[in-house]
Parts: sequence; structure tokens; C-alpha cells
Amino acid sequence: MKPTPRPGLLDISPYVGGRAGVPGVAKVWKLSSNESPLGPSPRALAALDEAKPSLSLYPEGSARLLRETLGEVFGLNPDRLVASGDGSDMLLTLLANAYVSPGDEVIFSQHAFLLYKIATLANSGKPVIVPEKTTNSAIKVDVDAMLAAVTPRTRLLYLANPNNPTGSYLTKDELRRLHKGLPESVLLVIDAAYSEFVQADDYEDGTALVSEFSNVVMTRTFSKIHGLAGLRIGWMYAPEPVCNAINRIRGPFSTALMQQLVGVAAIRDSAHIAAAVAHNNKWRDYLTTEIRKLGLRVDDSAANFVLVHFKPGDKSAARADEFLSQRGLILRAVGNYGLPDALRLTVGPAEACQLVVAALKDFTGQ
Repeated sequence: MKPTPRPGLLDISPYVGGRAGVPGVAKVWKLSSNESPLGPSPRALAALDEAKPSLSLYPEGSARLLRETLGEVFGLNPDRLVASGDGSDMLLTLLANAYVSPGDEVIFSQHAFLLYKIATLANSGKPVIVPEKTTNSAIKVDVDAMLAAVTPRTRLLYLANPNNPTGSYLTKDELRRLHKGLPESVLLVIDAAYSEFVQADDYEDGTALVSEFSNVVMTRTFSKIHGLAGLRIGWMYAPEPVCNAINRIRGPFSTALMQQLVGVAAIRDSAHIAAAVAHNNKWRDYLTTEIRKLGLRVDDSAANFVLVHFKPGDKSAARADEFLSQRGLILRAVGNYGLPDALRLTVGPAEACQLVVAALKDFTGQ
């Protein structure tokens, strides 16, 4: 007998990230993974150099340095923070590991981050996928439908806010209505990976909800606004009992000292954060406006990407993807998110944004 994984594990479709290259094309612009066009801050890069001597040392196990800095910057109790050296993805997975038993139900929306389904199935849970609402300019989580999906077997509800790949978000009032309708036994997990890009006055990242209630968790990442996707730093703000549970099952040295030192420098570089937000505001608006002029639907986005819709046939998303790729412009096909007629476009450097618009003009014949 050979060792075999638990039943159903090999039926899980593995996560596949955005493409990074095109065969035969030398110069490419990777606009498929929502990475920062500005890259890390100078202070973060300096901290990376200074951290080299720490490579031979085990880090302090609780990531105290990073947690205390996050607590200071955001006004949070460090004891209610958990850091991760494998991105917020690992924290989202650990929450399922801690709270989902075989047969338990986990709710998330139709076009949500693929990891939610993977984490649910890996724990022999049952994914409950809720359709979203579609308007002329957005695909959005349906609060009423989410609440209607709750049953006595529901354990977690994952909510990306803003959502990837749609770019839409729930307002503060909608978010609080969602939480108010949940039983106290259901853990609301707010994935706020793109929260720093949201400029709307009616947005709440989830911090206040976590402070007020015992069944809300918020996860964040250094991969997006801080330009540190390659360093894989994430963190979570949660009630103390949730932190206690996660700290019992996470790795013993899960956040390297190097990661903590770079993260501390990044979180303190407010000028770089502001520059990243300003760049995103300018070029997200540019992409939205110019691509809509071509007769293509571009959904309103609060994140660092836009979702561009195409029509089946000669001008389909698949043909657009092939056309753009041959020009070295790599977007993200989102058929596995249930959006076969769309491409997700990261807000990249200014030159890349202009090249995409020019290429789409040629593709559409405008």
C-alpha cells in the first residue's frame, strides 16, 4: 500500500498564478498579478541590506518586532495581531484549518479569491458559493444572498473587500449589515489585501468591527501597496481567542527576522505609500476612461486593477489575451473565477498603461 492523501484532496484544482512570460517575446510587461509598479520603498530596500546578518538566526517566534510596529502605526493591541511569513494566504488557510471540520460549510461569493475554496476543501468542508449582483459598471457581493446562504453548519464567511478580481467593495453600512445578520458562531473573515487603495469615504477596512466583536477577523498583506510580493509578509487582526487558536497551529518561526525588519521599514515609509496610492489613482482612472472609449466595459474598481469585459467571437477575451501577449502585455485571464469573457489588468507603470490602451485600440479597430 502506498501513502495516499485524504479523500478528495487530489480533486482540488491547484492555484495557478498570473503568467510572467510569453514565448518568443523578449520585452514583457507583467500586468497579471497586481504587483506594485513602484516596487519596495527605499527604506525597505535599505532594511533588506541591513538584515543580511540575521539570515543565520532563528527569529523570535511571535514576530514581536513586526507586531509591535503594526500596533503602533495602526493603533492596535499587538497581542491581537498574528504575523505570517507566507503572506496573508497562509493566515486565510490557517483560519480554515482551525475552524472548519469535515462537513462544515464555508461561504464566499461567486467571483472570490480562489484560495477560499482550496482552504475549505483541504479541510473537507463544503464550499457554499453565492452569486453576485451585476450592474452596468460593477459585479458586487450580494449581502442578502450571502445571509440567506447561512445554515447551522456555517463556520466561516470569507469576504474580500475590495474583491479580487472584480474590484468592487462593500460599503461600511453593507459590511456591518452583513455582520449583523450572522450568528455569533460564524467567523467573518475580511480579506483586506487591497484596502490601502480605497479612497471612498464610505469604506471600512474591518478594523473597527474586529475591535467591537468576537467573531470578526481582518487579514492584510505587504504584497500590494508596499511592493513586497516576493517577501511574502502578511498579518491578521483578530479577537484574542482566534489569535490563540492560530498561534497554536502556525509554524514556530513563521516570520523571519529579515521579513520583520523590511516590513517595519515599509510600514513606516508613509511617503512611499502615498506615492503608490497617487500613482494608482491616476493610472486606474486613465485605464478605465480610455478603455471605455473603445466600447469595452470596464468595471468600477477600488483596487489596483481593473476588470475589462469582452464579447464572445472574434473579439473575445481569449483573442484579446493572445493579441496583447504578442505585444508583450500579459493580463490575467479570469475564466477560473467564473469570468470567461473578461481579463484583469493590473495598474502598472505609466508606459505599460499607455501601451495597453494603444494595443486595445488596434485590437478593437478603433
